[in-house]
Amino acid sequence: MKKLRLALCQINPTVGDIQGNAAKIIRWMEKASAYQPDIIIFPELAITGYPPEDLLLKPRFIKDNMEGLSEILPAVGDFLAIVGFVDKKDHLHNAAALMHKGSILDIYHKIHLPNYGVFDELRYFRAGTRRPVYRSGDISFSINICEDIWHPEGPAAIQSLAGAELIININASPYHIGKAKLRDKMLSARAVDNVAAIAYLNTVGGQDELVFDGNSLIINQDGEAIARAKGFEDDLIIADIDLGPVSIKRLQDPARRQSAAGLSKDRYEEIKINSPSPHPSPASGEENSPLSTKGEVNSPLIKGDKGGCSYTLTQEEEIFKALVLGTRDYVLKNGFSKVCVGLSGGIDSALVAAIAVQSLGKENVTGVFMPSQYTSVLSGTDTASLATNLGIKTIEIPITGIFTSYLSELAPHFENRSPDTTEENLQARIRGNMLMALSNKFGMLVLTTGNKSEMSVGYATLYGDMAGGFAVIKDLPKTLVYKVSAWFNKKSGKDMIPKSIITKEPTAELRPDQRDTDSLPPYEELDPILKAYVEDDKGFDEIAGVICSEETARKVIRMVDINEYKRRQAPPGIKITERAFGRDRRVPITNGYRQS
Repeated sequence: MKKLRLALCQINPTVGDIQGNAAKIIRWMEKASAYQPDIIIFPELAITGYPPEDLLLKPRFIKDNMEGLSEILPAVGDFLAIVGFVDKKDHLHNAAALMHKGSILDIYHKIHLPNYGVFDELRYFRAGTRRPVYRSGDISFSINICEDIWHPEGPAAIQSLAGAELIININASPYHIGKAKLRDKMLSARAVDNVAAIAYLNTVGGQDELVFDGNSLIINQDGEAIARAKGFEDDLIIADIDLGPVSIKRLQDPARRQSAAGLSKDRYEEIKINSPSPHPSPASGEENSPLSTKGEVNSPLIKGDKGGCSYTLTQEEEIFKALVLGTRDYVLKNGFSKVCVGLSGGIDSALVAAIAVQSLGKENVTGVFMPSQYTSVLSGTDTASLATNLGIKTIEIPITGIFTSYLSELAPHFENRSPDTTEENLQARIRGNMLMALSNKFGMLVLTTGNKSEMSVGYATLYGDMAGGFAVIKDLPKTLVYKVSAWFNKKSGKDMIPKSIITKEPTAELRPDQRDTDSLPPYEELDPILKAYVEDDKGFDEIAGVICSEETARKVIRMVDINEYKRRQAPPGIKITERAFGRDRRVPITNGYRQS
């Protein structure tokens, strides 16, 4: 029987915390080894965290990373362990170490280095050239890293033709909406095309703008998911895989046998390794025990029910979980424990406050309400109801007196000029100053509340409502803000975000009777334009007359173009869409190109 027990350790490393990451790997290795697996697997660059970016340019960092790998070695017992790290030969390599009984048996170097979107690996790493296949007894498997598996003609294709029946792929694959389902589809295609089982292990956690969603899984040779880890949290899969069906299916494929027979031996490398001690078979009468084999894989184990192998999260739920995880890790990994949020009575600040409570606990979240002479009674009522529902402390700091003082001091200089956005921005900047003062005095990180729709068109005030340490919903379009808020209420079983906040017309309340639609198209119209222009790179001719009128297209495109300077000065925020501002989209500020 060609059976193998795998342990996939879906952990949350911290970039740069090499000692902490190594200690975490050892703890999880001990935890997994209790189940006597044949192979224990950890994510891509688990020792350094991902992405380490320009830390990789520091020689001491590379040395410390190698020492971190050495610290792990004594914990590797009579099993194989695979751990991601940075290898240094003549160049740096994104690498995976294969270890057994305190020794490194081999090192795999990532071949396909992504250099698009949020990825910049060609800046640091040299691509690998080896395609090793490891043979242990009657088991044959291979290792590759993240991007390698996305290429149909990548190393997995060669490794499987060379005999690998199990492909182990370690990852740091960042989240965006729909990524898990896209990944599932790709992995299913690779498994079927290569007639191989695939163990796909992803990291989990937040790192600056990125969130890694986990969702590690094992796919059989028929492209079926047979074990899955939880999304957006640490988890452990222990699974018994029978590779016998892989061999049988390959025997039934003469075309594949012919391709394998014609494979040049210089395209791969066969490495024989000592076989780990076989794991024990279930005792008689233990067919339903956690470690019993059921078909090709046992139930995902350790604790609780993994809920089957299909991906079940709705779009709103996965977005909310990503925002919660990204916020929690950004706050805690940067040494904060408490946050404050400026509450306006609007939907954006309400959702940010709800996410903060889910991330950090209500006792660590403070809401700050700063009414002016333009703030409606309903905004105050809604803010109080929201705070009560969430159980958070609130501070009220009226700004009317400060605003009046500003206007008085500026009056001689503004003589003969009518009020305009200058006076509106003054109010936002007063509020920003209040929040930052509270942050300084009490050590609370300020969470800003602007959404992607506003950031796209510059409907925000520099050093005002943009002031803060982390922009939670910076990449979430306004229409999705409403959908996620409605999902949160439904999930909570009550209107945690008061219904009136969701249903009332959006307004900044910076002048009498102001509405967002005074300056912008309705968000139901604006968001599709922004997706087309910002995320899909469509031009004026593809938007005007198709999505909206020529006048609206011209207006929105111009607003996006001229506000790049604002976005460059915004706090980092969580990437949710396929193309976020910042790491994904890099447009020059000084830019004379106009499409219309």
